[in-house]
Amino acid sequence: MEIKKSERADLERGKSTSLLIGFVMALSVMFVALEWTQREVEDNSEIYMSKDVSLNEEMVPITLPEKKTVPPPPAAVSQADILEIVDDDAEIEEDIMASTEDQVEWVDLDEIDYVEVEPEPEEEEIFMVVEESPEFPGGVQALLEYLRKNIKYPQICKDNNIQGRVLISFVVNKDGAIVDPEVIKSVHPSLDKEALRVISGMPNWKPGAQRGKPVRVKYTVPVNFRLN
Repeated sequence: MEIKKSERADLERGKSTSLLIGFVMALSVMFVALEWTQREVEDNSEIYMSKDVSLNEEMVPITLPEKKTVPPPPAAVSQADILEIVDDDAEIEEDIMASTEDQVEWVDLDEIDYVEVEPEPEEEEIFMVVEESPEFPGGVQALLEYLRKNIKYPQICKDNNIQGRVLISFVVNKDGAIVDPEVIKSVHPSLDKEALRVISGMPNWKPGAQRGKPVRVKYTVPVNFRLN
């Protein structure tokens, strides 16, 4: 039995028509998509342009302030530069400068009392070595005898068995007087004091001489303290 197809069930018949319709719809969709993106780009460009324009309009040009030059101060006019013009008949006051001689009080030199000031005597040189040395009256032996008779041994030194040699230095003046005695070698304060007392009480010496003239001479004498 032969099977017959109905015209409604025949699918091959409408195949070409369906393909055409599909192509048309696809093209339409593509066209619409392209139009939409183009409008969007144009709108964005307008926004960007409007922004640029607004920014350019809001920019304010920066200008630097002009430097003001200060004019120099006017030169001061000195008093001497000012000239006063007067008439020929005007009376002019003349400044009379007083002479310094009119203000000086003259002093009569005869009325001045003169006071003579004597110059201070210069300290004479003290010699250590001279041509003629000073000498105790009677010589060295007389000096030793004088010391032996006049020395009083301090009791405290006797009790403590203190003895020794004290050196006394002094100056023999031009007139032979003994001045400025001092201890240059000490043994005990009591012995030193006794030696100074005895030397200060010596009689005047024969003064020393240099080139035939008396001079001041420094002399040293040992004073021995011994217990027998």
